[in-house]
This record gives sequence, structure tokens and C-alpha cells, in this order.
Amino acid sequence: MIRCVSWVRQAARLLTVATVLGLVACASPPTMQGQVEGAFERAGRFAVHVENRHGEPDAVQGGFAWRDTGKVLWLDLANPLGSTLARVEVRPGQAVLTRSNGETEAAPNPDALVAQVLGSPIPVSGLRDWLRGQPGRNVGAIAETDSQGRATRFEQQGWQVNLSRYDELGPRLLQLKRSEADRTINVRLVIDSN
Repeated sequence: MIRCVSWVRQAARLLTVATVLGLVACASPPTMQGQVEGAFERAGRFAVHVENRHGEPDAVQGGFAWRDTGKVLWLDLANPLGSTLARVEVRPGQAVLTRSNGETEAAPNPDALVAQVLGSPIPVSGLRDWLRGQPGRNVGAIAETDSQGRATRFEQQGWQVNLSRYDELGPRLLQLKRSEADRTINVRLVIDSN
């Protein structure tokens, strides 16, 4: 049980290096200082629920802020009270997790960073596209679209992805589910108004 709780806390810190996110109204997203011209920015709340096949379910929730210039991506994760837990920075050839205590871990890409920190591979790189409402590369068929032709349901990298409540930037609700041999991971991201 202790290992599972630790795993969920680590997953929440990375979510997002993209991934993994019912959200709580009391969770305030962290804010990033300053503006970066041309950056894609989203902020909101996340929830991660892990159902272990041979143990108690685990859950964690909080806020997030996402800024992506196309070359550099920053993701800040906060607890439900708004205190920053970690920042993930992704540049070409490197992904770095910096915890609130200053400890860092680095890997060549977000997927490798997740595998390194969690000890289990969980692809998260698709999140960069999914926040924009795009399936990204190597998706099978898009299962469903809305009346405006926007993707609402598809599978990619082992995730069942449901996108809805679109605004001009992309979906404001992302529901992700991944079933593995020993667990099921449910992630919910709710984008707050910009």
C-alpha cells in the first residue's frame, strides 16, 4: 500500500510531462509569471485515480499550469491548496522534473522521465497534442468527432482519450483511461477559463 501511494504521488508530480488527470473546485491552479509571446497556455485542475488489481485504490488531485512554446514546455503541478509540488521542463533531448524541495531528475524525453521516476513506463507525450484537441501522430482511427469535426474520442499510446467542452484553444475537459495488467489509471483534466 505504501508503494502504491508513493507511486500515485509521483505520477501526480509528473502528470504531465505530460499525463495522467474528477477534479475539485477548491484546487487552485498555479500561475506562471510573465507572458511568452506565441505560447500555448492552459491552467486548471487534475485528478488521478489508480485502481490496483490487488490493493486499495489510490487518488490524488490538484492544480496545474501548462506553457508550451513549441520548443520548450513547462508544467507546474500544485496540491489542492495551491502550493507548488513540482515543475517539469521539456526541451529537445531533455526532460527535467524539479520538486519543490529542489531535487531534480532528468531524462532524454517525457516518457523516459516518467519511466525513470515511477519505475514503470507510462507514455505521456501525447498530452502535448491532446490539450490542443489533436490526436497527434500514430493514432489509429478517431472513433468520434463532434458536429464541428473536432476529435472527441480516440485511442493512442494505450490511452482511451475523451475530449469535450471545447473553447477556441482546445478541449476544456480531458478524460484519460489506461488499463494495464495490474492497474487501471484514470486521469481527468479540467481547464479553467483563461
